[in-house]
Amino acid sequence: MSGRPYILAETTWKTVRETPYEVAILPWGATEAHNYHLPYSTDVVESNRIAAEAARLAWDAGARVIVLPTVPFGVNTGQLDIKLTLNMNPSTQLAVLNDIAASLAHQGIPKLAVLNGHGGNDFRQIIRELLPKHKIFICTLDWYRIVDASQFFDEPGDHAGEMETSLMQLFVPEWVLPLSEAGDGKALKFKLQGLREGWVWTQREWLKTTADTGVGNPKAATPEKGQRYFEAVTKKIAGFLVELAKADVRDLYE
Repeated sequence: MSGRPYILAETTWKTVRETPYEVAILPWGATEAHNYHLPYSTDVVESNRIAAEAARLAWDAGARVIVLPTVPFGVNTGQLDIKLTLNMNPSTQLAVLNDIAASLAHQGIPKLAVLNGHGGNDFRQIIRELLPKHKIFICTLDWYRIVDASQFFDEPGDHAGEMETSLMQLFVPEWVLPLSEAGDGKALKFKLQGLREGWVWTQREWLKTTADTGVGNPKAATPEKGQRYFEAVTKKIAGFLVELAKADVRDLYE
């Protein structure tokens, strides 16, 4: 049985050669601790599954999209004290994305969407640097910002909380420990007012912020909540992908 034609890892040259792909989707996660109950691959699993489902919906609507393999390493400079949390510096991300964009542009793929699933990643400045270099349209979206998570969860949380736990219960329940083993995700706040209110920014030193590496209480998580949120997020991403596939990137303003 042949693989899904919108997932590059499952697709053969026979299919790729004949398909006029309009949009490449690059899921980008991280490898890091997620409280006591979720696996280190949480951001990778979520980004991969959300990209695949959004691409399926877009493909079924006629958009020729292709999901590239998920990048498993993200910016984790504030979590290096946590054993086996792996960091990829922004300068390395620039080099990686530059090479991918150059490959796609050379092959005539006109558009690239970076689907980000990790809060430490920020591709906006990288894209600013790359756009003048390559004949390819590049955009980025954070899947966790697309819909209001508070409509689906009592306390969504920032990291390994109710939202992420619900998704992982849905995607890979066999990798999720019982919630009785999870920490409460309690996190300390900055003492300085500007940092606490969010109009000043610096990275958090993770082990000074949270004892269990989580930020947000996961105890109310359920796979049913995860399913409803997953459907809402992927539907909205798919709608954008359909629009992007049809769009003339030389004429984006009205």
